[in-house]
Amino acid sequence: MAGKKYTAALAQVDRKKTYDYKEAVALAKKIADTKFDSSVEVAFALNVDPRQADQNIRGAMVLPNGTGKTQKVLVVTQGAKVDEAKAAGADYVGGAELLAKIQEGWFDFDVIVATPDMMGQLGKLGRVLGPKGLMPNPKTGTVTMNVASAVEEIKKGKVEYRVDKDGNVNVMIGKVSFSEEALAQNFKALYDQLAKIRPNSIKGIYMKSVTVSTTMGPGIKVTIA
Repeated sequence: MAGKKYTAALAQVDRKKTYDYKEAVALAKKIADTKFDSSVEVAFALNVDPRQADQNIRGAMVLPNGTGKTQKVLVVTQGAKVDEAKAAGADYVGGAELLAKIQEGWFDFDVIVATPDMMGQLGKLGRVLGPKGLMPNPKTGTVTMNVASAVEEIKKGKVEYRVDKDGNVNVMIGKVSFSEEALAQNFKALYDQLAKIRPNSIKGIYMKSVTVSTTMGPGIKVTIA
């Protein structure tokens, strides 16, 4: 059974209507009713088959206004890259000793960046990191020799997007405390990015629906351009 706050918020959403994206983020912000600073998320239902290599949509981008969430970054590297990562603001930097800690159940970080020479060792932790979505990947820019740039982008508000087995992509675009303009800019940047990487093999509809919501709030359908 829905709670009173959810029911009250839902009453302010016209279920038969699709909203312009600027209206949608403004409404989501207005009806959010939590004691904490709720996250604002966008859900895309895409007409893709993730089992097809070209339709397995995945990547990363820096949102214009960040996400409002501070990400703890672990860099797995060695040699001169250790100092480079530390100077860029990585929270943890190291090699085999940190991988041993992860093996023992340490997960006090949000993102792992690794240099290619460390991927052989990291690969052995696939069973632990894979299910948590923490395994570095070249597609998201987290396997790279340019560790300084990777760390700086994550700290600025880089988000990863990845299609699930049902063809959905869910991404956080900010917090309720953001201005309407900042949320709208982040939404537009993400929307444009997903539109740009539409697979050539998709015929007909690509985006089936787009919905904006906040933590514990109702979904607001967005007009697809």
